[in-house]
Amino acid sequence: MAELTKEDKLQIISSHKRNLEFRKYGFELDIIQENAKSSPNSDVLSKLQESVSEIEDQVVALNQELAAVNALTE
Repeated sequence: MAELTKEDKLQIISSHKRNLEFRKYGFELDIIQENAKSSPNSDVLSKLQESVSEIEDQVVALNQELAAVNALTE
């Protein structure tokens, strides 16, 4: 089996980042919906915000990997 090329790795990282951005936006919409309720649940809002923060941390990690792969020579 052939090794992944630099371009393959970059595409995979970009795909993972895009999926995280979709999930993050979904959580942000969930926050908007929860806040629109007459009595927003603070526990739900806290968990949703925690999920957003975790995704932001994951994106930072992927950005670091992206930089490392970009630095590779083929």
